[in-house]
Amino acid sequence: MSLLTDLINLDLSETTDKIIAEYIWIGGSGLDLRSKARTLPGPVTDPFQLPKWNYDGSSTGQAPGEDSEVILYPQAIFKDPFRRGNNILVMCDCYTPAGEPIPTNKRYNAAKVFSHPDVVAEEPWYGIEQEYTLLQKDVKWPLGWPVGGFPGPQGPYYCSAGADKSFGRDIVDAHYKACLYAGINVSGVNGEVMPGQWEFQVGPSIGISAGDQIWVARYILERITEIARVVLSLDPKPIQGDWNGAGAHTNYSTKSMRNDGGYEIIKSAIEKLGKRHKEHIAAYGEGNERRLTGRHETADINTFIWGVANRGASIRVGRETEQNGKGYFEDRRPACQFPLGILILFVGGNSMPCLDQSVDRWV
Repeated sequence: MSLLTDLINLDLSETTDKIIAEYIWIGGSGLDLRSKARTLPGPVTDPFQLPKWNYDGSSTGQAPGEDSEVILYPQAIFKDPFRRGNNILVMCDCYTPAGEPIPTNKRYNAAKVFSHPDVVAEEPWYGIEQEYTLLQKDVKWPLGWPVGGFPGPQGPYYCSAGADKSFGRDIVDAHYKACLYAGINVSGVNGEVMPGQWEFQVGPSIGISAGDQIWVARYILERITEIARVVLSLDPKPIQGDWNGAGAHTNYSTKSMRNDGGYEIIKSAIEKLGKRHKEHIAAYGEGNERRLTGRHETADINTFIWGVANRGASIRVGRETEQNGKGYFEDRRPACQFPLGILILFVGGNSMPCLDQSVDRWV
């Protein structure tokens, strides 16, 4: 009898042209990822060649039981690192049967913004640093920590190597390679300051693709931790006390910022961000007040400050950007559950408040 792994790894292309498409969407909490698979007659390369589908929204907190059907619209395709071959992962957003976006569909408005000709011309780039914590499944305590106890103080764990300092590298490396296989622009990974905490970076990605890629990268990570029997946590402060929290630092630039004279545009952008700090914080993730304490490489949640090379600031500008007079800046305020840290696009050198909370929560 074949081993289960032999059957999982069957190459369908040897016997059929049919493929499996895993439709992925975001559930009612705005953070939970759901998916289900369907068989298609052959390979697909364009999401708009895919059929729409439906699911029971009453089971995901997105529709009442008496009118529970929600429609999935395929929006982006990625290669499936689990089934491989011509099989695909499909990022979808969600609509009523009448074609209206449901309230938790944040991608709909984001797509309208990013398709605006002025925004397209500015080529907004995003580099998202997704931090997360791996937890032991049955005790919900960080991987590598003694159950009910604590490891030594922070210091030796960041970007570390060694069985007493680095916990979960097999999961991290599996995720790294699976994302690259899928076509996600993961630019790197590293161990974080708190033991059991890691980070992967997605980008640079342009516009709406940043959101599609970060969500599918999260889905792949959920699947890999499922296989490893480890729990993925996106809590911004999973362990109270003298331990770093987990954020989603977002690096951002437009063409104007990347061109000569861009540093002045960056400083103007930061000034405008400061005027809407409270509004941004309200959208940057639940529980973020436990992380943004003014300690552990954060600014205080009620204070907006920026600085060059200052990791304790709300907004950090790199030394290279300052020296070159152009480049990008980093918003360090978003929690790890919240994957984009900028609400303003700059078009033609002028500020344009294109992204509201609903859009920002998608990308």
